Amino acid sequence: MADKENTSFSFDTDALAAYLEQHVEGFSGPLTAEKFAGGQSNPTFMLSAASGKYVLRRKPSGELLKSAHAVDREFKVISALANTDVPVAKAYHLCEDDNVIGSMFYVMEYIDGRVMWDPALPDETPSGRAAIYTEMNRVLAALHSVDIEAAGLSDYGRPGNYFERQVSRWSTQYRASETEAIPEMEQLMEWLPANMPADDGRVALAHGDFRLDNMMFHPSEPNVLALVDWELSTLGHPFADLAYQCMQLRMEHSGVMSGLGGVDRAALGIPSEEEYVAQYCERMGLEKIEHWNFYVVFSFFRFAAILQGVKKRALEGNASSDKALQMGALVKPLAERAVTLL
Repeated sequence: MADKENTSFSFDTDALAAYLEQHVEGFSGPLTAEKFAGGQSNPTFMLSAASGKYVLRRKPSGELLKSAHAVDREFKVISALANTDVPVAKAYHLCEDDNVIGSMFYVMEYIDGRVMWDPALPDETPSGRAAIYTEMNRVLAALHSVDIEAAGLSDYGRPGNYFERQVSRWSTQYRASETEAIPEMEQLMEWLPANMPADDGRVALAHGDFRLDNMMFHPSEPNVLALVDWELSTLGHPFADLAYQCMQLRMEHSGVMSGLGGVDRAALGIPSEEEYVAQYCERMGLEKIEHWNFYVVFSFFRFAAILQGVKKRALEGNASSDKALQMGALVKPLAERAVTLL
């Protein structure tokens, strides 16, 4: 998994070990905990215990925005996906008692795999890159093909127009975490409701943060072992996940959030956005996707609103990563990029 970093998000490992010995089958302490680097939201730790390695995800400390950092929802969805074609880590236990480590948390399987941070995949061959992007596309289609009722997730999201709900939610969240006036965000909050496509009735399990570095790959093969970081998942519109991934790949290759902007995809063996979308459509039995530009603009806006929350937590000293302020600095550039697409 990812490299680890120092953290102030410490907790009593002896108390945790005693608790897990009672609630996770086969667990035995003592244990040590190290925080994984990367990620701006729910702090994630590797637990090394006498019985093996595990992963713990918890809510961050400090005052939190309403409905944010819902680790209980993450636990529910990965538990529900255990017997589907979507690769997930095995969920072991959810603890809703804040007294154990100071916040709600859950424990899941540790997977010894690769996290790829650079979407240009510099360590791969052209055929290797193509295989990895094909695999990501396959996982996305598998996710959007999950039988929601059979998985027990019929109550995992609210009914109605997904994009209408999301624009309202992230506008509200943005206002709650606003630290400065950004005219482009104001413009987007006016444009999106006025240009929203009619609800086409599509409903799928949406990951909400579908991207390369939220997947654990096999150590040597182009296979996804687990799709991780389900905090933003819900019942929603499948095209939102696809557009979100493509939005990120449009971003510049350099910087704290690496995309494929300015990269010669064909030379590297990486499919173009059009080819990637076409692959998805073929897997899902679609001819094409209408209103694509709206979905991409929405993705830029939503991501900017999310990072505004990251920025506010960083300024208040509650961010999960030391890169939080750097990520927060992307809010205005993301909004500016979205406005160019209007």
